[in-house]
Amino acid sequence: MVTVDGSGDLAVRPTGPDERADGGADWSAGARAPKYYGLKQHLLDLARTRPPGTPVPSERVLAMEFGASRTTVRQALSELVGEGRLLRLHGKGTFVARPKIAQPLVLSSYTEDMRRRGAAPSSRLVGLSMQYRDDEVAEKLGLAPEDTLLRIERLRLADGEPMAFEQSHLAAGRFPGLDRHLARHGSLYRALREEFDVEPFEAEETIETGAASPHEAALLGTETGLPVLRLSRQTFDAAGDPFEWVRSIYRGDRFKLVARLTRPERME
Repeated sequence: MVTVDGSGDLAVRPTGPDERADGGADWSAGARAPKYYGLKQHLLDLARTRPPGTPVPSERVLAMEFGASRTTVRQALSELVGEGRLLRLHGKGTFVARPKIAQPLVLSSYTEDMRRRGAAPSSRLVGLSMQYRDDEVAEKLGLAPEDTLLRIERLRLADGEPMAFEQSHLAAGRFPGLDRHLARHGSLYRALREEFDVEPFEAEETIETGAASPHEAALLGTETGLPVLRLSRQTFDAAGDPFEWVRSIYRGDRFKLVARLTRPERME
């Protein structure tokens, strides 16, 4: 059970074996759950009922309250951090995290998506280079393996917080001088529209889950091994020709994907 002490911080009181966090009877009272799982449920109640930024009791306090080892407490906290319910700040402690950003599965730019959600989007150019051999990307863009590719690496932020790392690949021969146009326009799709009369018409996207590598974690400001969403997108123009291949890594603790499903004409 979560309570608020006189200082305004949160305190956690263990419930009885047959008591749910909402005060009702536990439907699974006959089953013995791992000790860390009970603690995790209490901390989850904390995250649901208190505003973002509320401090969570320290590992030492939680271990004493629940009669659990520090290892057990650390496991419960780590899972909730990975799920985006709690936020761990090194040297400061653990806090209730902000709600995840709902990312709709539609063909729009990152900038448009963030603005629709009331966040201030920005991008940081991490790298811009020519690639002279990449068979996978060349195949996705309908190019010969020896064709030159332009790779644009950007860190995507919302309200100054890193959210995603994105690698865009385009045919250098089709878009000469794109690197200069990108610097002037500040937006890849705006540069393509204004300079080359090319706009995204449709796309095919693949979504997988994974764990952040040390390099990815450093870029995204998160911890190594935390969940990430890995997106790969092949983007087509109005003529049906692929013009962009994108690999993106989104923070799993800050994003959730939302899709609107429609019923086909006939279902068996």
